[in-house]
Amino acid sequence: MSIIENRKREHLELALSEGSQNSRSPLWEDVHLVPESVPDIGPAEVDLSVEFLGRTLPTPLVISGMTGGHAQALEVNRNLALAATELGLAIGTGSQRAALVDPKLVSTYSVVRDHAPDSFLIGNIGMSQLVKQKDQSPLGRAELEHAVSMIEADALAVHLNAVEELIQPEGDRGMEGLPGGIASAVRWSPVPVIAKETGAGMAGETAGKLAQLGVAALDVGGAGGTSFARIEAMRARAMDDPTGVRIGRTFADWGVPTVLSVLEAGPAGLPLIATGGVRNGLHAAKALALGATLVGMGGPFIRAALDGPEAVVAEGRLVLEELRVAMVLTGVTDVGGLRALQPVLVGTAAEWVAARHRAAPETR
Repeated sequence: MSIIENRKREHLELALSEGSQNSRSPLWEDVHLVPESVPDIGPAEVDLSVEFLGRTLPTPLVISGMTGGHAQALEVNRNLALAATELGLAIGTGSQRAALVDPKLVSTYSVVRDHAPDSFLIGNIGMSQLVKQKDQSPLGRAELEHAVSMIEADALAVHLNAVEELIQPEGDRGMEGLPGGIASAVRWSPVPVIAKETGAGMAGETAGKLAQLGVAALDVGGAGGTSFARIEAMRARAMDDPTGVRIGRTFADWGVPTVLSVLEAGPAGLPLIATGGVRNGLHAAKALALGATLVGMGGPFIRAALDGPEAVVAEGRLVLEELRVAMVLTGVTDVGGLRALQPVLVGTAAEWVAARHRAAPETR
């Protein structure tokens, strides 16, 4: 097993462990939807369809990309894809770097398109592969086109994982030139590029910079769900790397919680995917009301996928039904109606928004 393939396997296993979760809250408890006690619609009449990057999607729910590049990923991605097809969900893959290095691993990613022929499919490459790393050249146009074509992707995510790379014992720590690398990916990709954070969230300044670089959408990847800093600290411990252990512990909960990330990224004016600690349909409703276009879930679906496609379908049906119920209880008939709501912010979320406005009132 190659180094990259083994790391992908370890990431999946550790992501499912209790110690992988950020100890900070994504702050859903600070977002309150104002109830409608006399609704005039039932769950069956709710319209969940949304527009995203030129496509009409049946639901606003995304199975977030997390895996690929090792043997177990083939079955997991197959099960996720089957559920995505049945429920009308968008779906992403994990980083495709492994398949770019070793063609034998392509099937662990292409299996998604095989079993989800009509789903909106998001490919995935890492930001660190867009710039030079020691003696490794950055990905070029041909590699980006291959990443898209190998899975017939509808969009390509560039995942932003600076914290992970800086902790990872074998991480790609070269960050110089990243804005230019992302801009090149936008020019070269045959499909829209999504900038995707991976658990550290997104500040408004970053969202604005990414919009200027030309990305088509933002996945805020907020703090409050899976923490790759924690995962890499666990890997560092197993590899007897005290530096990685120490830095991983220090930055275990680094980042901007998901609720705040959605609020921060909104002014950039791009479609938003809210991920990070989304665990049910009420969380999804709150994210949409805050301005998200789509809502991504990773961990709950990955865990279900280990038990087969039926378990993923069951989890997805529950989340979608919870979302419909939330919409009925707020008196809205479609996702546009959710976005028109004015959620009440309390606690840390309200304090953050007030502090940020005080700090830069002319720009926020």
